[in-house]
Amino acid sequence: MLILGLTGKTGAGKSMVCSLLKEKGCYIIDGDLVARQILEIGSPVIERLKETFGEDVVKYNGEVDRKLLASKAFSSRTETEKLNAITHPAIREKVLEEIEVAKIEEYEVCIIDAAALLESEIKNDCDFIAVVFSPMDVRLKRIIERDNMSVTEAKRRIDAQKEDEFYLENADIIIINDGVTDFENEFNKLFNFIESKKGT
Repeated sequence: MLILGLTGKTGAGKSMVCSLLKEKGCYIIDGDLVARQILEIGSPVIERLKETFGEDVVKYNGEVDRKLLASKAFSSRTETEKLNAITHPAIREKVLEEIEVAKIEEYEVCIIDAAALLESEIKNDCDFIAVVFSPMDVRLKRIIERDNMSVTEAKRRIDAQKEDEFYLENADIIIINDGVTDFENEFNKLFNFIESKKGT
């Protein structure tokens, strides 16, 4: 089974690419969903988050205040790295379980959709890395509309991620999603790449 890591900066359009790959019969592991699962009430990860980011990131009922955690964890690259150090090992464990499910169900291709893929050990579980790329002004507009954020909040989230070069240098294939380039052609380029690598 081919395992493709799909990543890119926030607002680049990974979800759209994943939806299309799912339609093509790929097994999709949603990194955001896995990240939510490891923060379910009672998870040992929650205690470590409280120790690092403060008691107030957990509500009185034991639920993580995701919005407050995000505002603290994405306030700077250093804080984001602290969050990643706590959550990535638990996320990887779940992702590896999902990969086994995909193998059992005999999928030919498994896609791991994760924004912080390149900063985690999960990248070593992938055969290839695909990066969805959009320029900052396009991503900023998308994030503000998608997450109902202020410009300041959206910029802070963007700035917490690594530079464009970090993503591009680590990509086996790049999908341009800037609203100008023919996206259908870009997606077909990705799908043809996947097809050519299956069974290799």
